[in-house]
Amino acid sequence: MTTLTRQDLNFGQVVADILCEFLEVAIHLILYVREVYPSGIFQKRKKYNVPVQMSCHPELNQYIQDTLHCIKPLIEKNDAEKVVVVIMDKEHHPVERFVFEISQPTLLSLTGISDTLLSHVEQLLRAFILKISVCDAVLNNNPPGCSFTVLVHTREAATRNMEKVQVIKDFPWIVADEQEVHMQEPRLIPLKTMTSDIVKMQLYVEERAQKT
Repeated sequence: MTTLTRQDLNFGQVVADILCEFLEVAIHLILYVREVYPSGIFQKRKKYNVPVQMSCHPELNQYIQDTLHCIKPLIEKNDAEKVVVVIMDKEHHPVERFVFEISQPTLLSLTGISDTLLSHVEQLLRAFILKISVCDAVLNNNPPGCSFTVLVHTREAATRNMEKVQVIKDFPWIVADEQEVHMQEPRLIPLKTMTSDIVKMQLYVEERAQKT
């Protein structure tokens, strides 16, 4: 079988486009379902042929878009291991961490990126969105006044280069605060896993045992 490296056919770019589009929808939906912001700032849209809730707050939307714009080059180069949406209480201690673990193959078959494959990946991502939309059934309520941040876990080589590369002016990467990264004895809730020829992804939630 003929194989291609990740550099051929802009393979990394295709995966990054797909995942960043998905992550944008997923982040909005997490913020809605977990009631980080009032439901009034969200509007119902359709994505992956299912209804989703997307924020219509300009500053929030810009923050999410800027974050994903900075994450995208890391996914393109297969340098991003995890993208984590951290929901924090008023004291900025994490109460929930939605962890998207991402891995990509170094090689793919010659027929790798076909319309059929992209359609299959879209179906898999739809299943993630559906799972997020009902995840409150397996999670405890969060305390009032929560906020959120997005973290990226990178491979070591990427970490050394990140400080040199600022994708968006005045939107630099900073090392995550230790208390945003770690949670004492969290409860682990697996939500969804997908496997395809171009990307593998696992989503789980780490939930703090005592939220109040």
